Amino acid sequence: MDYAGIEREIHIEATPEVVYKVISTPEHLREWWPDEAEFKPVPGATGVISFGDTATPDAKVVPLTVLEADPPRRFSFRWAYDEGEVATPDNSFLVTFDLFPSGAGTRLRFTETGFREKCAPAVLEQQYGEHVTGWDHFLPRLVTYAARVVSTA
Repeated sequence: MDYAGIEREIHIEATPEVVYKVISTPEHLREWWPDEAEFKPVPGATGVISFGDTATPDAKVVPLTVLEADPPRRFSFRWAYDEGEVATPDNSFLVTFDLFPSGAGTRLRFTETGFREKCAPAVLEQQYGEHVTGWDHFLPRLVTYAARVVSTA
């Protein structure tokens, strides 16, 4: 395995406009991915996402930098770099969501790259595996949540 990146393509029964909001705004993101999210969905904005209770030492608080915000077509960000650093291709993962109209819904193409650049060889396979497992858990939650947003609109 070359660990170049993770790619997934899913269909969501919601318009690209709805899906874009679900993947790019903290109030929606927290419903299907991190426990907390604080950032503005504009290019260059920085913030954090958190997994777990931030009042405990076990919480994982991760910096995030928005790279692209092109509603309703693309949203991308770099994440998981060390605090205090600036996100670069060598110290972070790049997540990109590309949205395409598909019938009454949206075809979402998800990619995450940067494993070989960020991860030391000794932990590359483990980090890659953890991210594959994580996205395989969270992306179906995105589909379910987007359907809920549509049904309550």
